[in-house]
Amino acid sequence: MKLGIQLGYWGLGLTSEDQLAIVQEAERLGYDSVFCAEAYGSDSVSILGWLAGQTTTIKLGSAIMQLPARSAAMTAMTAATLDNLSDGRFILGLGTSGPQVAEGWHGQRFGKQLQRTREYVDVVRKALARERLEYHGETIELPLPDGPGKALKLTIAPIQERIPVYLAAIGPKNTELVGEIGDGLLPMMFSPEHSDIALASLYAGIEKAGRERSDVKVCPSVTFHIGEDPDGAAEAVLRGGTALYVGGMGSRDKNFYNQAVTRYGFGDAAKRIQDLFLEGKRVEAMAAIPTELLDQVSLFGSREHVTERLRAFDAAGVDTIVATPAAVTRDGRIAQLRELAAAAEQL
Repeated sequence: MKLGIQLGYWGLGLTSEDQLAIVQEAERLGYDSVFCAEAYGSDSVSILGWLAGQTTTIKLGSAIMQLPARSAAMTAMTAATLDNLSDGRFILGLGTSGPQVAEGWHGQRFGKQLQRTREYVDVVRKALARERLEYHGETIELPLPDGPGKALKLTIAPIQERIPVYLAAIGPKNTELVGEIGDGLLPMMFSPEHSDIALASLYAGIEKAGRERSDVKVCPSVTFHIGEDPDGAAEAVLRGGTALYVGGMGSRDKNFYNQAVTRYGFGDAAKRIQDLFLEGKRVEAMAAIPTELLDQVSLFGSREHVTERLRAFDAAGVDTIVATPAAVTRDGRIAQLRELAAAAEQL
C-alpha cells in the first residue's frame, strides 16, 4: 500500500511557500503522489502546474477536477498539458461535484450523472488518444449538428501512453461505474471494517466489464493525526471535517457521505449529526460523532495504533491512502507526514 498526500483546498491558512515545502518534504519521504482539490475557491489545475516545475518524482493528481466546470475537450487539453509539464506524472481525478455547486456555481444541471460521467470519460480518452473528436451521446454531441463546427483532434500528445483517470465516487451506482470505466476510485468516508459494503459495487462493475481487480486502484482520502493531542486541536479538526461532510455536504435529502455512514450502520448518528449541522449547531454536531466512527474513517492515535489501522486499510484492498494531516501549520503538517511515513514502515 502506498502513501499519498491531499493538499485540500488552497489558501486556507497556509502560504504558497508553506504548501510547496510540504509537498517537497512528502516527495523526499517517498510519498507516491500528491492530490489537490477544488470546490469554489482555488482551482486544482493552476496549483498542479505550479508544483510540476518544482518537483521531480512525486505523481501529481487532481482530486478532483469538477465535471461541470469544464468541457470534456478542455479537460483533455488540460490533462495533456499537465502531463507534459510533469514529464508523465499526472493523474486525472474527476468528479461530478454536487448539485449545489454544479447548479449554483457553474450553472450546469445536476442530472443524468452516471451517463454524463460515462460519456465525459469516453470523450476525454478519445481526445487524449488524439482521435478526431466526433461523439454522439445522450449528454455530449460533438461537433454540434447544426453549426459550422468540425471534428478536431488534440494537437499535442501526452507523455503517458494512457493518463490514468480516477473517479470520485461513494454511492453504489457511481462506484460500480468506476469499476467499469475508471483506473482508480477516490472515495471519502472509507471504512476498512465495511470494505465489503464500500467496494462491493466496484467489484461488480469490474466483473461486468470483464476487467481485473488490479485494473482499478482504490485510493481513499483519510485525515490523520499521530501522537499526543494535549489540547484536542487535532481531534477537533478530525471531527470538524467529518461533521461537515456527514452533516452539511449536500442537502438533507442528497448527501452521499451521510448515506455512506448510514450504510456502515451509523444511521441514527448520521441523522443526528445532519440535524444539528443544518440547524447551525456545528459544535454539537462534532460532539455527536461516535468515537467508533471517527476511528474507522480516519487515522488517529499513537504510531502503533495507526500502524494497526494501516494494516486494516491494506487488508481491505486499499492501494494508496491519500492522507490529510490534521494540522494547521506547515511545521505541524510536515511533522505528521514524517510520522505517517514511519508508521507505514512497520507494515
